[in-house]
Amino acid sequence: MTTAPPGQPERASDPRAPQGWSPAAWTRKGEAHQFAYPDAQALSRAVTRLSLLPPLVTSWEIHRLRHEIAEAQEGRRFLLQGGDCAETLEECTSGVIANKLKILIQMSLVLVHAGRKPVIRMGRFAGQYAKPRSAPTESRTVNGQEVELPSYFGDLINAAPFTPEARTPDPDRMIQGYQHAALTLNFIRSLCDAGFADLHHPENWDLRFFQHAGLTPELRIQYEAMSRDLAGALKFMEALGERSVDALSRVTFFTSHEALNLHYESALSRRVPRREGWFNLSTHMPWIGERTRRLDGPHIEYFRGIENPVGIKIGPDIDPVDLLNLVDKLNPRNEPGKIVLITRLGAANVARVLPPLVQIVRSAGKRVLWVCDPMHGNGITTAHGVKTRSFDAILKDLEQSFDVHQRLGGPGLGGVHFELTGEDVTECVGGASGLGEDDLSANYTSLCDPRLNYEQSMELAFLLAGRMRQAEG
Repeated sequence: MTTAPPGQPERASDPRAPQGWSPAAWTRKGEAHQFAYPDAQALSRAVTRLSLLPPLVTSWEIHRLRHEIAEAQEGRRFLLQGGDCAETLEECTSGVIANKLKILIQMSLVLVHAGRKPVIRMGRFAGQYAKPRSAPTESRTVNGQEVELPSYFGDLINAAPFTPEARTPDPDRMIQGYQHAALTLNFIRSLCDAGFADLHHPENWDLRFFQHAGLTPELRIQYEAMSRDLAGALKFMEALGERSVDALSRVTFFTSHEALNLHYESALSRRVPRREGWFNLSTHMPWIGERTRRLDGPHIEYFRGIENPVGIKIGPDIDPVDLLNLVDKLNPRNEPGKIVLITRLGAANVARVLPPLVQIVRSAGKRVLWVCDPMHGNGITTAHGVKTRSFDAILKDLEQSFDVHQRLGGPGLGGVHFELTGEDVTECVGGASGLGEDDLSANYTSLCDPRLNYEQSMELAFLLAGRMRQAEG
């Protein structure tokens, strides 16, 4: 027998689950988190409550995503994953959610048109409320005294203000996170079902970056031609079907988040009628962070037993053999659509680190989808101590990743992973708008890492589209 989460009945062992695995098996693997809940009884109550709440996603949606990822592994689809570094409960508003959805839809349409293949749209939303930190505690000077408090780990765990009350991990925040994820998902599904008619037409998009002085005349002409071609293709589809693009093809969005807080994830792990295996029903694709992918650690122990597709963040220091062992442990049957490898190497490391990783995985015959995260390996700090990222470094990381995969053959790079927002923030430097370090203070709102703003995201989509067209010949 496996151990069911609180509130769920025991059932016979599942043939899909690893021997001896249960959603709570990770607790036998030692410390899982950089934070600790001070009230064990409150934690138990919150976990029990979560285990009784309805799922946020369904097993059939998860199976559909696995099928689409399997197609992307064969080069027949492309994955676009993007959203906030860390969502906040306060920003669970219609405007913020709609703007995130808008930028991802517009970027995906540019990539669909350029790559001539369907795009899997996946948001870092409806659950991206937890964030690992470089240190478990933070020190500041308050009223002349040095004060040390727990770091801010995202709204799922504690709050951002630097006070003992705010920074103390509170298990009730898991319930609040679940509720806000449910509200976000409900609104996203409503918008997708109703359709964003104006968002499917480039003539209605905000493409002011076409006019920025940072764009060369050649690039401006190329972007404008792409925009006209896309608009013409969409109008042709509408005329052919005598319906709007929205009616011809409803937009499907999948959710993803880093599964940092295993109390939350295991409480929402369920069995479902008429399907074998355990499903994490908090999101479609949870991912394992760079800091939590230790082969014998609690996060890998949890992830090896769920049916969801699994993302694995890979930094520049990973050993190729360790990567192969990770893939084996998380997908021992080598099933298609299961593993997404998200490289966060940094522009300075891609050419050196990526080829041996791709070669060892390919030589072993492993089915994986290679995705480039050009954000996390390219962080910098200004002279004034502000965290930012360079648009040029992000682009260089992407271009080198395309080059490596193209040189090694096979399906090529299968997707991209961005931290971005549909808002007009000033958090990353560069791009056609010429955003500089002195401009960052204008509207820097992220509590964690800097994000691409709307203009930078759209510019990157057009640059990616140009590269995909080259690859298509």
